[in-house]
Amino acid sequence: MDESRIPKIISADDHVVEPPHLWETWLPPQFRERGPKVVRRGVHGIQFAGAAVYKEEFDEDSPDKADTWVYEDLVYTHKRMVAAVGYPREEMTMTPITYDDMRPGCFDPKARLADMDTNHVEASACYPTFPRFCGQTFSEGKDKALGLACVKAYNDWTVEEWCGDSGGRLIPICLIPLWDAELAAAEVRRNAARGVRAVAFSEIPAHLGLPSIHSGFWDRFFGACEETGTVACMHIGSSSRMPATSPDAPPSVTATLGFGGAMMSVVDFLWSGVLVRFPKLKLAYAESQMGWLPYVLERIDDVWEDNQGWAQTKHIPEPPSTYFHRNIWMCFFKDQTGIDNRDRIGVDRITFETDYPHSDSTWPDTRAVAARLLDGLSDDEVHKILRGNAIDLFQLEGMS
Repeated sequence: MDESRIPKIISADDHVVEPPHLWETWLPPQFRERGPKVVRRGVHGIQFAGAAVYKEEFDEDSPDKADTWVYEDLVYTHKRMVAAVGYPREEMTMTPITYDDMRPGCFDPKARLADMDTNHVEASACYPTFPRFCGQTFSEGKDKALGLACVKAYNDWTVEEWCGDSGGRLIPICLIPLWDAELAAAEVRRNAARGVRAVAFSEIPAHLGLPSIHSGFWDRFFGACEETGTVACMHIGSSSRMPATSPDAPPSVTATLGFGGAMMSVVDFLWSGVLVRFPKLKLAYAESQMGWLPYVLERIDDVWEDNQGWAQTKHIPEPPSTYFHRNIWMCFFKDQTGIDNRDRIGVDRITFETDYPHSDSTWPDTRAVAARLLDGLSDDEVHKILRGNAIDLFQLEGMS
């Protein structure tokens, strides 16, 4: 496809590396001393410990330095593969890095907008890094009053500082206090009142030791999302697990199977009854790809039709795929199989991403990548996939 046919892209999944000053600036004064802080440390080595778990060995005499976030008992180490843009593919490794080693667009909003311009991207929705993809870091902390303050500080920063001067080009995805559904609902409403239309949620909250979506615990949160038009956004890995076959499987296994959590989450939601009770709730999956969907939707309808006697399906009044096509959006960056099956998935269910600044990112060649993937599609399909569906999903005023 001629690249001139590619409209300005709206990326439904990118990431921000939080700047060192975030919580020292945005936390109320009484929490700042105990809030997250960046500490530069010597790192002897980082090892992959299975299923997206990494173990660091610190040595202050090591010449290899890393900027680390320290919060209660947690030490999070920045790695090059997470802030990978600007490095050759073969150098997107687990090497420890400092902010000095990162491309400024990882953490500086003006530099990010410049990198988006380079990449033919008009707007970008950004998931967090240190808090993890849905704020698990603060949910797992001991001091819940501090955790709530950290969640609110992150949201204030992302709305007012990260996105505030972008003219709507940077799209905020806010966090919730995962441990309390009533507080979560209140935070959704607080941010919706200032125009936020996206919130991060876990693809499988039971994996975080939280109540499942079948329990009814989350109904107050889902109700607030439906009431305010807020999209519940679920990134792969937002259950703090990534698919793996065995403890000694190499990271390539997990990288290949990364969509597995999203696949289980879609099935979970379609059987949960949540989308029956909340017919206007919007769910969005990030970095999940979609080539696996046609069979899953076929299978789930077969189970609904053939196994009503024992599979506990009677609380779902229509074929489950009905709710997918009404309530759920997917996101991809390289998925020719999904594009080839777009009619079975639904062209209006598909959004696009650049995954900046991760090692999978298509930056700065996203326009060329999109032209290759979407070759043969109509202009209407191209527009929907690359921007129109995201505009509708996130209610992006002033864009068309």
